[in-house]
Amino acid sequence: MAHPPQADDTAPIRTVPLDSWHRDRGARMVPFAGYSMPVQYDLTGDLARRCRGGVLAEHLHTRAHAGLFDVSHMGQAILTGPNVAAALETLVPGDIAGLKPGRQRYTLLTNAAGGILDDLMVARMDEDRLFLVVNAGRKDIDFSHLTTHLPAGSVLTAWPDRALLALQGPAAAAIMTRLSPAAAALPFMGFAAANLDGIPCLISRSGYTGEDGFEISVPAIHATALADTLIAEGNVVPIGLGARDSLRLEAGLCLYGNDIDELTSPVEAGLTWTIGKRRKMNWDFPGGVAMRDQLDNGAARRRVGIRPDGRTPARAQTPIMADDGTEAGIVTSGGFGPSVNGPVAMGYVRKDLAADGTTLNLLVRGRTIRATVVPLPFVPHCYRR
Repeated sequence: MAHPPQADDTAPIRTVPLDSWHRDRGARMVPFAGYSMPVQYDLTGDLARRCRGGVLAEHLHTRAHAGLFDVSHMGQAILTGPNVAAALETLVPGDIAGLKPGRQRYTLLTNAAGGILDDLMVARMDEDRLFLVVNAGRKDIDFSHLTTHLPAGSVLTAWPDRALLALQGPAAAAIMTRLSPAAAALPFMGFAAANLDGIPCLISRSGYTGEDGFEISVPAIHATALADTLIAEGNVVPIGLGARDSLRLEAGLCLYGNDIDELTSPVEAGLTWTIGKRRKMNWDFPGGVAMRDQLDNGAARRRVGIRPDGRTPARAQTPIMADDGTEAGIVTSGGFGPSVNGPVAMGYVRKDLAADGTTLNLLVRGRTIRATVVPLPFVPHCYRR
């Protein structure tokens, strides 16, 4: 698994609503983004029969069946006000005004230099309300940024009293069909309010694994009941942060703080598709001028997929060298890919080394490992179109 950034050890560790639920199921809890979170499970009884346990088994179970992820550490909020979509567009490059009710979009908060403050999901609830989900380690920064810089009349209301569960994998749709046919009928990036086993939820057809699946926002007081309902399904087991990270790496998805940050632009990160076509008419969002210049003249570096030779993984911060001995870049995420049965990595390299098939040299614990630039993702996405 790659190693996501850890929270400050001196800061108080918070708990998610399902903390006891995880521990009762043998979760190994670790500090992550200021929260105590399950990294993997030592399963017993019926759950153990469904999945042998451990990061590798949890990963492969999600690819073959369905996994239940607790992502309640993420920040949830409602943004309201007149012309709320236009208001948010002053801070992101995405086409939010073109987002119809019942649809969700991935976008970025950017700074004046074109760096990424965070990546987030935005769902249109109705004409005057947007539902936001931001990264756990950035939510306080994001909410402060939004409150400070949004136009007058926009109101951001954080939702700390909600949990967020992700049901991911090829069996997810059949499970959701039994619980809510309307939710199961959602297209990829669709969004709806629905009752699951009598519990009111907000559901999007999305996730962070590359598999088909759903993210479910639920009042914290109902989180345990909903988790119990989902885990009672025959193909579902709880999945920890370890497998979540290896799944998203195989899917070529960025982790904030590793693959993108305030010093990384969407152009460098290969995220130019997040810039709405209409937004390219005026480039009237933070960092727009810098991004246009990079698109016109080329960015100095690019995020690429990397396949190391052999079986040794290259972790984050592994230096990358060119064949002529010059510095080429750095690995930002890396580990063993269970679905491809070998090491995989992502990182940034000089633009002259970013073409597929380019050979690189990774400096891993004093050894040089040959590697090749390859297309992303490592495992094809299975989103419902």
